[in-house]
Amino acid sequence: MFRYALKRIGYAVITLLIVVTVTFFLMRSIPGDPLSHMARGLPEQTKANYYAKYGLDKPLFTQYLMYMKNLFHLDLGESALYPGRSVSETIAKTAPVSGLIGGIALAIGFVIGIILGIIAALNKNRWPDYIVMFIAILGITVPVFVLASLLQYFVSVKLGWLPPSGWGKPQHMILPIIVLSLGPIASFARYLKSSMLDTLNQDYILTAQAKGLSNRAVIFRHVLRNSMLPIVTILAGRIVGVFTGAFVVERMFGIPGIGFYYISSINNYDYAMILGTTIFYAALFIIAQLVVDFVYVLVDPRIRIAPESR
Repeated sequence: MFRYALKRIGYAVITLLIVVTVTFFLMRSIPGDPLSHMARGLPEQTKANYYAKYGLDKPLFTQYLMYMKNLFHLDLGESALYPGRSVSETIAKTAPVSGLIGGIALAIGFVIGIILGIIAALNKNRWPDYIVMFIAILGITVPVFVLASLLQYFVSVKLGWLPPSGWGKPQHMILPIIVLSLGPIASFARYLKSSMLDTLNQDYILTAQAKGLSNRAVIFRHVLRNSMLPIVTILAGRIVGVFTGAFVVERMFGIPGIGFYYISSINNYDYAMILGTTIFYAALFIIAQLVVDFVYVLVDPRIRIAPESR
């Protein structure tokens, strides 16, 4: 187990380095730079000073080596769009905002999705199943910006129950959480229903029922536990989606989260901010995948890590 964990962590570090390298050179391949518009109209010497400050006057490979050296010292650089503010500082300030909104939405989506998935599986081809699948289809097909616009219009403008945007009060969190939770609800319900239906047809479930176990015991002790692997699998992507999926929502509701700054950095060629947030998202996804790999064994005892072939 220790060797497996060490190997997986090594792969994770290599993957992160590849992501950083590819992102770095792809950004530089796009015409323009973070200072091309900001420094417009300034004297040539002032422009040269700005380019020297951010290292943009050096050869591309030298810039890459400089960035990787700083990265190993956990220095993500300084934002060109917000002079004087480090990328690490911006991420540390904004990520908790996105994490709070998205984390609550994910928890709600997980709980409701599991409940709906169980209801749909136990009532296959009956009206509860149809209602759950209708909700799942809505959650998958309706874009978040459409749902956000509808809620803002009817709940905020027409009814006046909640503020349409802003941040700082609990009321500001309700609509964004509703919007962000619909997708997880749909995914968890759909995957759990499919997995439970497959598990219910297994021989060991029929054996447990033949031994006289109650339906409740069979469902919760055997079926549900052995049906959770697909949920654990998609949970890693959903954890990252807490941050990456909130770009549009944060914009529409005026939430000062990391997605707001990520979009601004892309629009303004803010290299340091783009790289820093990309590293943050990639590291988060890799860590989530590592956790999922280890949780597999806890969720399903049948899974064991096979020893490496000699």
